[in-house]
Amino acid sequence: MLHLHHHLTHLELQALLEHAASELMTAGMYETVNEVYKVLIPIAEEHRDYKKLANIHSKLNEAFTRIEQLHGKRVFGSYFRVSFYGARFGDLDGEEFVYKEHALTKLPEIFSRLENFYGARFGVDNVVIIKDSNIVDVSTLDPDKAYIQITYVEPYFEPHELRKRVTQYEKNYNIKRFMYATPFTVGGRAHGDIAEQCKRKTILTTAHHFPYVKTRIQVVSRTQIILTPIEVAIEDIQKKINELAAATSQEPADPKMLQMVVQGCIGTTVNQGPLELAQVFLAPVAEGTQPPTRLTNKLRLAFKDFSKKCHDALRKNKNLIGSDQREYQRELERNFQRFTERLAPLIQATPGHVAQLSNGLSKHDYKYQA
Repeated sequence: MLHLHHHLTHLELQALLEHAASELMTAGMYETVNEVYKVLIPIAEEHRDYKKLANIHSKLNEAFTRIEQLHGKRVFGSYFRVSFYGARFGDLDGEEFVYKEHALTKLPEIFSRLENFYGARFGVDNVVIIKDSNIVDVSTLDPDKAYIQITYVEPYFEPHELRKRVTQYEKNYNIKRFMYATPFTVGGRAHGDIAEQCKRKTILTTAHHFPYVKTRIQVVSRTQIILTPIEVAIEDIQKKINELAAATSQEPADPKMLQMVVQGCIGTTVNQGPLELAQVFLAPVAEGTQPPTRLTNKLRLAFKDFSKKCHDALRKNKNLIGSDQREYQRELERNFQRFTERLAPLIQATPGHVAQLSNGLSKHDYKYQA
């Protein structure tokens, strides 16, 4: 192993950086390979090492080609929040971490691994896995047992961050904020009617950024955002809009994925979902029994966008299908026609909405933090 107590020669530095680039290439971190070679290229240029420069550009060509070839197909790590409760854990008691696991790791896999690991230390009967994401009331726990709460989390970004983090790589590199959502109702149940379904988003911040030298990093702060039922509805529709847009614009086109997304939005059995949201939150405004608000207008505009994206997806699908799927296409178009006919009276701008628009309705949304 190279000792770093002396100044590195340019050859030693080159060797270290080339080794780093090779490891990053193996790890599929192709964009970072480029950053490493940005340091190496001036060194090779300074020493007129054209053979080295040719080799570097060959490696860069390989890295950029891989990025292009794997566009839309790359998968990165999975992240889990892991909390420890119980005196058996010693210093870990009450601590919370985010674990980075291999891509596509499922919850049962990490449940099993941690249960086996701590079961071997404390005895299988003394380890309890908490599988929900609710706040743990420590006073209800058995002091003799070791409790581990495991929740799937996703990298979290503010809207302004997403403008700079466009690719999947950018959304999985240099990240330290993670989010998980917990459904709840004011009455205390997890799930209820659309009109009472709330959501609690918990945002965790870790002490360091991933990727890191360790695969688990301690959580140092948490914030909670409470979404009201209509905000939950807006988020649901916006998620469908994003799925439709991604499936429609994918190049090369993926007919199976496009049909699956379209079916999920306007299939016979599922289009009741979006329609029910519109009925619950927009019908009272359309009928004049409730005044329009900033949020009803936001939902109304989201439905207009949703309807347009469904139309675009259907048109794209029509150009992709063979003769054997014509009847299926016609069925989807009939469903869409029925959907838009029932939606139309609910999403027309009322005089109240127009008045609200002139009063600065387009200001940023501010969510209440709990």
